Amino acid sequence: QVQLVESGGGLVQAGGSLRLSCAASGRTFGIYAMSWFRQAPGKEREFVGIINAMGRNIQYADSVKGRFTISRDNAQNTVYLQMDNLKTEDTAVYFCTAGVYSTDPEQVDYWGPGTQVTVSS
Repeated sequence: QVQLVESGGGLVQAGGSLRLSCAASGRTFGIYAMSWFRQAPGKEREFVGIINAMGRNIQYADSVKGRFTISRDNAQNTVYLQMDNLKTEDTAVYFCTAGVYSTDPEQVDYWGPGTQVTVSS
């Protein structure tokens, strides 16, 4: 009962910032944990960050901890990923997800179509 669509991706220089948004449909947005995953060419899809339904339990991958911040606004049915001090290795398609509180992509219930983030030198 949830549809997701990401926005905010684009081209940015290393050291810059982007904020990704994920808009969700449905009347049950507040019961889902929301996650961000990413996939770079030639690499496996990897976990980026997760926030639980109440918005107080948050985890990040070590590769982005201290640089990325995940947040949610349940009243607006939106989850955000603020990305600061971007590196070229952050280049990937970023996916918004909804489901159980898990970093395993096989346990995710819903996926957005993804948005491209490209970081140049």
